[in-house]
Amino acid sequence: MIKEYFEEIREPRQKGKVEHNLQEIIVMTIVAVMAGCEAWYQIHNYCKSKRKWFREKFGLKLKHGVASHDTFERVFALIDPKQFEKCFATWVGTLKEQTKQEIVAIDGKTIRASKGETRAIHMVSAWASKQKLVLAQVKTDEKTNEITAVPELLDLLDLEGCIVTADAMSCQKDIVEKITEKKADYCIGLKGNQGTLREDVELYFKDFKPANTYPTLEKGHGRIEIREYWLETDISWLWQRNNWKNLNAIGCVHSKVIEGEKTTEETRYFITSLTNVKTFAKAVREHWSIENSLHWCLDMGFNEDRCRMRKDNSGENFAVIRHIALNLLKKDKSNMSIKAKRHRCAYDENFLFKLITKGF
Repeated sequence: MIKEYFEEIREPRQKGKVEHNLQEIIVMTIVAVMAGCEAWYQIHNYCKSKRKWFREKFGLKLKHGVASHDTFERVFALIDPKQFEKCFATWVGTLKEQTKQEIVAIDGKTIRASKGETRAIHMVSAWASKQKLVLAQVKTDEKTNEITAVPELLDLLDLEGCIVTADAMSCQKDIVEKITEKKADYCIGLKGNQGTLREDVELYFKDFKPANTYPTLEKGHGRIEIREYWLETDISWLWQRNNWKNLNAIGCVHSKVIEGEKTTEETRYFITSLTNVKTFAKAVREHWSIENSLHWCLDMGFNEDRCRMRKDNSGENFAVIRHIALNLLKKDKSNMSIKAKRHRCAYDENFLFKLITKGF
């Protein structure tokens, strides 16, 4: 049953004053969000109209009926986010398949409307690109704090056999070491935040083009994208190599995008434990699925950037609710957008219940 996955969350409210079961509130919120609700009053109204259905299909007792919208908000403001995120990661572990060389992309996203008297919430998420699952998430107060959040995020994940990708913000020795300890490979962007390492790699690829190369050509939507991937595994000359755990190669990607009369070019550099250029190319390319399949879906399908929930822990906890809902909606393979699936969930109880039971 869905309630069981959240039983480890401690009741944050004062004893003797609790009328509405904590796990029932969480379950109803997940279901309501899948059905298109995006505010506490909408969640309350939806759940109130579905009381009989919740009792019959989900086995909720609702001893004192459905909580008020103020109670929904207060509960999520009080729930310990660390406990909630741990329960989320445990649940995802039951969905996740052991896929060889699954690419796990790590990146952050700021929820813009969550900015009030304090900084906007910035969530760092791990995304399994092949299975299209949010694996875990951790909140930081701002983008620069991703450096401290990523190790915490990695602690929540089972990464054995995976390839972890991240941008240059995560190009830190302790992050690379933790990924290696998790028995995973890595492919991490390289910029100027590591002294002369970026400069040395750039100078090398300007002077040499390794034989280990892989070109790609993609056409579509009026665009032509030409990419050239290079991977150099002979890095005995790189004096910094011993400072990075399991550093086996350096990589370079040159991309050219032709759109009408406009041409743009970009060159990016990487450090990696990978030694196969095609695997390297796939890791670099699929890293961007976290933007297209997660961040974009949260904005377009859930209006995340407009979410104004910011009281205490409510914004962070509601971000986890959205991730739960997105994972459940992604499990459905029908040819509909996330927004269309949510719309169908709002009027088709059978469809909604099938998605819930398929995921839990």
